Amino acid sequence: MSQGPRGERFIILYDGLCGLCNRLNRFVLKRDTEGRFRFASLQSEFSREILVKHQRPVNEVNTLYLLREGSTGPEELLSKSEAVVTILDQLHGFRIWVGLMKILPTALTDFGYDLIAKNRYRIFGRYEACPLPGPGERGRFIQI
Repeated sequence: MSQGPRGERFIILYDGLCGLCNRLNRFVLKRDTEGRFRFASLQSEFSREILVKHQRPVNEVNTLYLLREGSTGPEELLSKSEAVVTILDQLHGFRIWVGLMKILPTALTDFGYDLIAKNRYRIFGRYEACPLPGPGERGRFIQI
């Protein structure tokens, strides 16, 4: 996995059963030409360990997390709209959307995030088991 301009690497912790989350993963994979993002299902032991380490609830799958690992300084666990904004910012080409989301209060963007998260299975579907990535993508997924 390569590193970003500041030596950062990212791991997206997502609900492996969620249709929207799996679409997000495909969206990121298609645009992450530098290979800086990896993925781990919230249902995995890896994610459980990260959530415990950062004192977050381990049974809550309504939240998307982004683990940012820097070459200098401690790792950081972002959640909800802050995670989404950071993902879009790292993918480039979304400057206008990122700028708009950054000027809005986090309480407002998290409210919108929570509204979508609450209805995501109904709108985007739910898998019975975590979908497996294709052969060329498996190395980007942790503990499938």
